[in-house]
Amino acid sequence: MRLINRTKNTVLSDDVILADTFLKRVKGLLGKNTFSSGQALILEPCISVHTFFMRFPIDVIFADKAFRVIDIIHKLSPNKLSPVYWNSSKVIELPSGTISLTCTQKGDNLSFSS
Repeated sequence: MRLINRTKNTVLSDDVILADTFLKRVKGLLGKNTFSSGQALILEPCISVHTFFMRFPIDVIFADKAFRVIDIIHKLSPNKLSPVYWNSSKVIELPSGTISLTCTQKGDNLSFSS
């Protein structure tokens, strides 16, 4: 599954992993040594994330139910906690640098494609 920024017409990920159960969200990226370019983890529902016990920084996108970008965090370092976004419905975790490479910003509309 692909994750597309419809506003910018760019591909954020060609390898999307959906974490839509409690156990999948709890595990997230914990235990991984790397997060390869082209991968994404979507946590749904989700209003905040942490990087405790992670080994690498990540880019984070907070999106609402319509898949509109509410806010972004570039290069969230290990052992950090994000703010809480009460109007967020999903969080997209991406390899560090992906947001800059795709010029993704607040207000952009995202979608999936096969």
